Amino acid sequence: MPLYLTYFLIFFSRVADVSLGTLRIIYLTRGRSKLAAAIGFVEVLIYIVALAVVMQHLDRPINILIYALGFSAGNYVGSWVEEKVAVGFVNVQVIFKQVCVDFEDDLREMGYGVTAVDCFGKEGPHRILYILMKRRDLPAFLTEIREMSDEVFISIMDTRKIMGGYFSQLKGK
Repeated sequence: MPLYLTYFLIFFSRVADVSLGTLRIIYLTRGRSKLAAAIGFVEVLIYIVALAVVMQHLDRPINILIYALGFSAGNYVGSWVEEKVAVGFVNVQVIFKQVCVDFEDDLREMGYGVTAVDCFGKEGPHRILYILMKRRDLPAFLTEIREMSDEVFISIMDTRKIMGGYFSQLKGK
């Protein structure tokens, strides 16, 4: 095999297997173990091929360098793919500096399920809004919140599983 094809095989095999590893972990943590197992099977096959090529030619240090570069690039590509796939749900906590029911009414009109809690912070009374949504809807939601007010505190937490509630009713629509 020509050297440039060997380099190509090593690099892109590592990019693929590390990217698949990222997806495998995401699906595993989201409770999708069968899909994670299938991805892991393909991931390890690719990994073994790349490693075998490097091990057969340890006399070429460039192979080791390309292997490491493929690993680095695979982490980058894996995180990019993860953002695009956006599996699962998030719970967004929005704290407005002022207590204003208009914000939560506007969010409900946009189709978001909102749970509101009165609270008290350093600067006085506030209101915490809890909104559960699909991860892929998060970028649009954040844009909408920023248009409503730039004086908000936002905290985003991954949600492993949901059962019941308003969100489940919207899900079927």
